[in-house]
Amino acid sequence: MNNNECLSFHPLSNRVLAFSSTRHGGYGKGAYGSFNVNPYVGDEEEAVQQNIRLLCRHIAIEPSHLIFPHQTHETEIRVIGKEFLSLPPATRAMILEGVDGLVTNIPNSCIGVSTADCIPILLYDEAQHIGAAVHAGWRGTVKRIAEKAVQVMQTVYHTRPCDIKAYIGPGISVDNFEVGNEVYDQFVAAGFAMNEIARREEKWHINLPECNRLQLQAVGVLSENIAVSPICTYKNVADYFSARQLGTASGRIFTGIKLL
Repeated sequence: MNNNECLSFHPLSNRVLAFSSTRHGGYGKGAYGSFNVNPYVGDEEEAVQQNIRLLCRHIAIEPSHLIFPHQTHETEIRVIGKEFLSLPPATRAMILEGVDGLVTNIPNSCIGVSTADCIPILLYDEAQHIGAAVHAGWRGTVKRIAEKAVQVMQTVYHTRPCDIKAYIGPGISVDNFEVGNEVYDQFVAAGFAMNEIARREEKWHINLPECNRLQLQAVGVLSENIAVSPICTYKNVADYFSARQLGTASGRIFTGIKLL
């Protein structure tokens, strides 16, 4: 499927619809302009709801089948079963509070995560038709949330990592992800091979996409089954939300996976 103004589609599998939203084609204004579907970042409620309805039309689902969490930069992964769809909104919101990754086997529903420089990761178990969406900011990355997502898929669905295809979506590049020593030191303390994911300029720069790619490899996802987006959100702020460019009071990219 070709990209449109609102969505950029990812070549994960012909059995899923995998995509990231852009800043175009929606109803938001200013730093939320124009296609933000995240209700947790200060955008006008009516604009968010209009954008959610627009997104659902683009991917051919009911709004009740669009599922995304209220993220907190932790490593909680929630498994979403069919019974979730029949729950009242307040119960659904409670289940999705403080969650940074989702796993599901529900067809014709869409799970996803919100980012604006952080790294979105989509996982798909081709053998069992299982999808996952993961939000990996630097805090989630250092806590190995990508590895945890694969482990949850293994525990709940008996996924074999060799059957997983992964897409690491638009996020901040190593060129633009400058960090202080306190962040660098947390990666060191977590045991990462810093010569593979960091370089020193005036300050340290950390390669979050590569760090997550290496995590997926470490738990058995095949290198040839991991694709990485070339898009740096910081550099391409005209097309994708970037919190470092726009501030935290701005829109978010939605990266989702729909099982067909």
